[in-house]
Amino acid sequence: MAMSVGAAEDDSPMSDINTTPLVDVMLVLLIIFLITVPVVIQTVPVRLPKVANEPTTSKPENVVLSVRAGPGGACEVYWGQTKINAEELLDRSVKKLKVEVDKLGGPANITPDSLPEVHIRADIDTPWRCVGGAMTNVARAGFTRVGFISQPEPGQYRAAID
Repeated sequence: MAMSVGAAEDDSPMSDINTTPLVDVMLVLLIIFLITVPVVIQTVPVRLPKVANEPTTSKPENVVLSVRAGPGGACEVYWGQTKINAEELLDRSVKKLKVEVDKLGGPANITPDSLPEVHIRADIDTPWRCVGGAMTNVARAGFTRVGFISQPEPGQYRAAID
């Protein structure tokens, strides 16, 4: 970019505008718009897997929880067929995990596949806070593998990803 400087003998004021700062600001704005506009306009196409039935192999040491919304918005959690509250869920989970660790011969003999899993069934009308509360309690007890059991649409027998 050029800049004009007056001659030493010319004492008249310059009537030219210095456009260098204006051009700098405009270039910065152009770069900002070039970066932000595609982010705002474009979406990322995501192909989600279709839900399909995958047979669950349930070991006897696994914990099966059923969660549903009770009357008045309360959460109901069932350990097998027994209704329990949050404190009982935490206590039972700790005891169950301790028994399984003792069966394996102590913490030194534990592998990720040898620990029991928690399988959660939730009613379709169950608020997420109920399911999340049950997950939090079993995670606090030490369970690391939590799975959800769902009912697939009729006619689906294996996992399919299109």
